[in-house]
Amino acid sequence: MGIMQNTQIRYSRETLVSIGLQYTNISPCLTPDPTWPKEILRENKGRDPKRRPRGKRAGIRNRLRARAHRAPMPSILLANVQSIENKLEDLRARIKFQRDIRDCNLLCFTKTWLNPAIPDHAVQPAGFFSVYRMDRTMESGKKRGGGVCLMVNNRWCDSTNISPLTRSCSPNLELLIIKCRPFYLPREFTAVIACTVYILPHADSETALCKLHQALTHQQTLHQDAALIVMGDFNRVNLKRTFHNLHQHINCPTRGTRTLDHCYTPFKNCYKAQPLPAFGKSDHAAIFLMPAYKQRLKQQPPIRREVARWTDQSVAALQDALDDADWDMFRRSSDDINMFTEAVVGFIGKLADDTAERTIIRTFPNQKPWVDKNIRDALRSRTAAYNEGLVSSNMDLYKAASYNVRSAVRKAKRSYGEKLESQLRQCDSRSLWKGLRTITDYKRPASSMMNANASLADELNTFYARFDAAAIKTTNGCACSECTSEDKAFIITEHAVRNTFRRVNTRKAAGPDAIPGRVLRACADQLAPVFTEIFNLSLAQAVVPMCFKQSIIVPVPKKQQPACHNDYRPVALTSIVMKCFERLMRDHITSSLPATIDSLQFAYRTNRSTDDAISHLLHTSLSHLDTGRGNYVRMLFVDYSSAFNTIIPSKLFTKLMDLGLSSSLCHWILNFLTDRPQSVRVGKQVSPSISLSTGVPQGCVLSPLLYSLYTYDCVATSDTTSIVKFADDTVVVGLISDNIETAYLEEIRNLETWCQENNLLLNIRLRS
Repeated sequence: MGIMQNTQIRYSRETLVSIGLQYTNISPCLTPDPTWPKEILRENKGRDPKRRPRGKRAGIRNRLRARAHRAPMPSILLANVQSIENKLEDLRARIKFQRDIRDCNLLCFTKTWLNPAIPDHAVQPAGFFSVYRMDRTMESGKKRGGGVCLMVNNRWCDSTNISPLTRSCSPNLELLIIKCRPFYLPREFTAVIACTVYILPHADSETALCKLHQALTHQQTLHQDAALIVMGDFNRVNLKRTFHNLHQHINCPTRGTRTLDHCYTPFKNCYKAQPLPAFGKSDHAAIFLMPAYKQRLKQQPPIRREVARWTDQSVAALQDALDDADWDMFRRSSDDINMFTEAVVGFIGKLADDTAERTIIRTFPNQKPWVDKNIRDALRSRTAAYNEGLVSSNMDLYKAASYNVRSAVRKAKRSYGEKLESQLRQCDSRSLWKGLRTITDYKRPASSMMNANASLADELNTFYARFDAAAIKTTNGCACSECTSEDKAFIITEHAVRNTFRRVNTRKAAGPDAIPGRVLRACADQLAPVFTEIFNLSLAQAVVPMCFKQSIIVPVPKKQQPACHNDYRPVALTSIVMKCFERLMRDHITSSLPATIDSLQFAYRTNRSTDDAISHLLHTSLSHLDTGRGNYVRMLFVDYSSAFNTIIPSKLFTKLMDLGLSSSLCHWILNFLTDRPQSVRVGKQVSPSISLSTGVPQGCVLSPLLYSLYTYDCVATSDTTSIVKFADDTVVVGLISDNIETAYLEEIRNLETWCQENNLLLNIRLRS
């Protein structure tokens, strides 16, 4: 160690090490003694010895304090002050010493008792607040009192972005509406419309609600995407009488035991109300409303979907591949029609998957419906121009890109509006209802199937197959005749198959074979020859390929909250190719039937509807009542339980033969209804497959026609009775004269006997 005059003191490494070694044996002055109590010996004195949790404290208040001026909805202080001049010191003290009030975004006061002689700066609290008021005028019939006022925190929304919309004063209602465009706003909102209301205690509530409804409806029409907040002193008036979609958020008493001050928004659980002490001697408690609303982006995650993009190039590539396909190779390598069909269907499905471009689409919950690809491209160009302008200090390109974004938005909105209007003008009922749901913002109730347990699919599959065992016992003694070689099978032409493929609805979901309708429609010329051969081979052998008979049952709840398995309607999802095959066979079967068969069946018939059935019932009943005094009519409305699922194929075979259909066609229908593989899909859960030989699958093209043919022999046996049918809904009509009901009662007994013989179960709960 050396010391030099007028210079810094310098130590070498060896010197510092030697100094440290001299003090290594010094014992600490607070060495713990084992005899001390455990409370003193613990290391985390005054704290929980557990590990400190990470993250932030939860709760609405803590979230609000963390984002005081960037909350999704503004925080509000609502109070009936009864002369704000006398409460200014109280208000200023709360703003100065209470953090929640100082950071509050909107201060809403009713009964301010102000007049035009009092300037705004006289009541403006110290801080960052802008004052907007509506004082009582002579139009109310009173000289003083009343008045409403809104104070907006400039740290939440600058005064340049605030626009007064409506000021109104009448004997029944005092109203002030402003529009705010704050610094931060969720994407689903374009602005915040704050409405302050004071309804006088003895006002005409109907008149006040009518005027308030007109004002709010007008503003909602002008600002459709704005967040609406209606607050104030409503006394005993309830705004939900005229606005059923609004929710009231103040559930605590505001004056005595009654809740006179209300706050309404279109969003459920949007605010949490906390009562505060009243201002001065006011008899109304102050209410602090903390926003509990969550942005749509946080309510649910974005939906990711992988979809197939069918461009002109991919369709052309698929058509070329199908043109080059050697179908004879599949035919030579197959032993029967099942192997041949499965090979063809599998090849087409694999080829379609490989040809179509797969892309992932993300749909955000706050995404506007009119945002399209042009707007996204314009936004990317604007961002690139902005970054380039920061480097080059030239913002001309950024200004041009911003103009392009505004132009693209206007064009997209106009195009979307024209699309909605066209949906209302079209004669298509589907487009009409879609447009109405979009305009009214109607949302279907959430399906309970999404939250179903994993075992529900197996339980429903077993439940839907419950009729199969009973039908086997019933048909043990029934035998179907053999198909004779002399009976020529129906031949389908390639032209008919091609036209059927071209009429396929591309919106329909693909069946178990995974061949989409778009492929059949776009490649009808290439697929018609091979499927024509398969269809004709199926008719000649009276065998339906197993892959065509396979179905996936999608349970559809009959009620919003299903209580049992019978509350789910089984809808079969089958192959689109098989549906085209069924359409061709339906036309052939219909043309082979007698024209006079079952004239009182009004469903699934050409030029027949429910109106015809009702007209027939009314005409028959009124005509009988007019023929004689004392005549009356009795009607029994009958509904069958799971009518489509209880059809016995062997009995249907016999009835079809009696109607004169060819033996080969009857055997083809019998094969179509027997040994059908079926599985149930609930959400993402799929049950194991079960083979069924009872009933007709709901959702197939042939099912309605086969059911009507199954019940064609259910007819009246008397001239004074008739049986009117619309699908499985049946009405037994009895024309009673002279109080003689013998024929009517006999007809009911005959119907009961017919149901037992044909395995149809009466639904007692729906019978009247």
